[in-house]
Amino acid sequence: MTVHITMGDAKIIQFDNMSLQDINDESELIPLLTPEDEEEMRNEVLPETLPILPLRNTVLFPGVVIPITAGRDKSISLIKYANKGSKAIGVVSQKDEETEDPGVKDINTLGTVARILRVLQMPDGNTTVIIQGKKRFEIAEVLTEKPYMTATIREVKDDDVDQEGEEFLAIIESIKDIALKIIQDNPNIPSEASFAIKNINSNSFLINFVSSNLNLSVKEKQALLEIGNLKERALATLKHLNVELQKLALQKDIQSKVRSDLDQQQREYFLHQQMKTIQEELGGASYDEEIEEMRIKAKKKKWGEKVGEHFDKELAKMQRMNPQVAEYSIQRNYLDLFLELPWEEFSKDKFDLKRAQKILDRDHYGLEDVKRRIIEYLAVLKLRNDMKSPILCLYGPPGVGKTSLGKSVAEALGRQYVRMSLGGLRDEAEIRGHRKTYIGAMPGRIIQSIKKAGTSNPVFILDEIDKLSSSYQGDPSSAMLEVLDPEQNNEFHDNFLEMGYDLSKVMFIATANNLSSIQPALRDRMEIINVTGYTIEEKVEIAKRHLLPKQLKEHGLTAKDLRIGKRQLEKIVEGYTRESGVRTLEKQIAKMVRYAAKSIAIEEDYQVKVTNDVVEEVLGPPRLERDKYENNEVAGVVTGLAWTSVGGDILFIESILSKGKGQLNITGNLGKVMKESATIAMEYIKSNADSFGINPDVFDNYNVHIHVPEGATPKDGPSAGITMLTSLVSLFTQKKVRKSTAMTGEITLRGKVLPVGGIKEKILAAKRARIKDIILCEDNRKDILEIKPEYLKGLRFHYVTDMSEVIDLAITDQKVRNAKKL
Repeated sequence: MTVHITMGDAKIIQFDNMSLQDINDESELIPLLTPEDEEEMRNEVLPETLPILPLRNTVLFPGVVIPITAGRDKSISLIKYANKGSKAIGVVSQKDEETEDPGVKDINTLGTVARILRVLQMPDGNTTVIIQGKKRFEIAEVLTEKPYMTATIREVKDDDVDQEGEEFLAIIESIKDIALKIIQDNPNIPSEASFAIKNINSNSFLINFVSSNLNLSVKEKQALLEIGNLKERALATLKHLNVELQKLALQKDIQSKVRSDLDQQQREYFLHQQMKTIQEELGGASYDEEIEEMRIKAKKKKWGEKVGEHFDKELAKMQRMNPQVAEYSIQRNYLDLFLELPWEEFSKDKFDLKRAQKILDRDHYGLEDVKRRIIEYLAVLKLRNDMKSPILCLYGPPGVGKTSLGKSVAEALGRQYVRMSLGGLRDEAEIRGHRKTYIGAMPGRIIQSIKKAGTSNPVFILDEIDKLSSSYQGDPSSAMLEVLDPEQNNEFHDNFLEMGYDLSKVMFIATANNLSSIQPALRDRMEIINVTGYTIEEKVEIAKRHLLPKQLKEHGLTAKDLRIGKRQLEKIVEGYTRESGVRTLEKQIAKMVRYAAKSIAIEEDYQVKVTNDVVEEVLGPPRLERDKYENNEVAGVVTGLAWTSVGGDILFIESILSKGKGQLNITGNLGKVMKESATIAMEYIKSNADSFGINPDVFDNYNVHIHVPEGATPKDGPSAGITMLTSLVSLFTQKKVRKSTAMTGEITLRGKVLPVGGIKEKILAAKRARIKDIILCEDNRKDILEIKPEYLKGLRFHYVTDMSEVIDLAITDQKVRNAKKL
């Protein structure tokens, strides 16, 4: 029942050891409270306002005298002020004792009015105050908080209780009896405390005295103080006393059992442990015991018979060694590795395919082909349960989520996740390890990662496998051949381990940006999955679902502090990023979040809902705005569709006639294939001039110039073939091209239209440019069916097989303004 009371940085004072010997003869000594004292205290009138003193780790009860040590400046100034005046203060407890400067919200509103009996200046500089509780009160309104807290108060009276009733008196007797038993059984409580209990005549003071000295938390004591009915407070106090008595009885039982169970065998073990400690202190460790511990651990391992025999042989070799030689520590490290490796220990795969799909969809938007391949792998593994893990290689541009996909796969499978970065690795020993004959020899990073994972079937990410490089220290990519061959890696040889280790159950996922730099033999061992760049629509969704919430959290903000709509996100994607992944997009979103964070920090107004103007204010004027569809007033200008590494785009083909001798000029930083398409288109028109209504003399009297704008950007590929042909037909006939029409397709000399790739990206680019009609090869119809229907709204598709169909669809009968007479 000892209570420890502290204030601020004050030292602890024990109530049982409190002495009032320092109080001189003129001091007003407060004996144990009598019923008369209680009656007098009950009739006292409380002042309307009081200074409020928060106590850190105790609760003051009415009638109880406690010493407190003040360490906080506020508390010291409050005590000095009150001691000079009425000596009355309001005492409340803190909700959290760690709070250094408690405010209104940090204190309990119900406390006890106290009277300062004595203020003592201690030798260590602290101020100790002896106070006595008077009446319970409640804070009505806090008036000031500096230099200390003052408040208006109202008295909280106890409910009327029949203190002469048999039940109430029985409760009081029980409290006395149990309190005396606790004092008797607990060696930490002085026996003089029983004198105080026996000599208390006031029932209410007895309850408050015992409650004050119970070994309870501040929260529990505050709950007792807040009970207005004295009988209910007595019952609650009795309940806590019973719990404390039971704890003491249980401690005595445990101690007696411990003493009786310490038999001869345990004493011998204790003495052996002491001897071992003494040996270690003297520098002479018991090597025999270390070897025995290794042998015991080895019996618990699940390794095969061959590995077990090799370990026993190496352990016997270590036993014969002199512990002082350098080879002893190498041999010990070698055997420790054997014991730490998870031989034949596999985590159980989770085959809940729906859950796996949810995890993959939650963490990554898009990447449908990759996620489908993972689910297919899980399905086969579920059906066969003995399939060797395949070697997947995620190939694609930076920032599309190849590495982070591995974490999601590991979570979906319920396996451990291990990542090994191969970028710039030049030493073959990093993969295979060093022979243990060398000083400082270590196993390779494959074996180290398996040890770290704790299982023999983790998901193992081989990051940037295309960045492996060769040097005079060997070719690491050649060392990876054994690791990534399912027919060989069940006996992967590490130079340090000197034993084959089974990697066939490991799921390897490699990532690469460029397949051409991967050794052909290594590439052949992996299943290549192309992770294409995201479309603008997908980037907007990723920004909304993942990037913006992530950046808000990292900057200490919430969704209420900044809202960026889809149109603004699309503006950021189109105007400020030109990439396949989303890394630059995340940086731009981080700038927007910092704009809000700065405004909040300096308490200035800002627009929570971001507008286009705010985007330009924060990020500057758009630098990468894409081309929009232009009008069809000029002959020879046709809109094509192109695929780039950062998504689809529209491409303008321009052609013009000038007096000359029939020369064909092609400009616009075009590749060889694209120039050939222009030549094919020109020759096809010449051979079919009659069907197009073109005078053949035009070809001899005029030069033709074809140009593709954005000359600084390299362009190549056959997909602009039908666009070039349409441009030339429009030029020679001086007829308008159909409004809001774009096209893509390869042509042959016979006038056939062939399919091209990148259809999904091209269609989305056309939609952004407000194109209405798209001309495609018939064989590209299947590509359109794979695109989500919401991306196709507002678009009309025209499928063709021959160039004559393209001309019929694309060229109108209407002449352009200011048409040339040819």
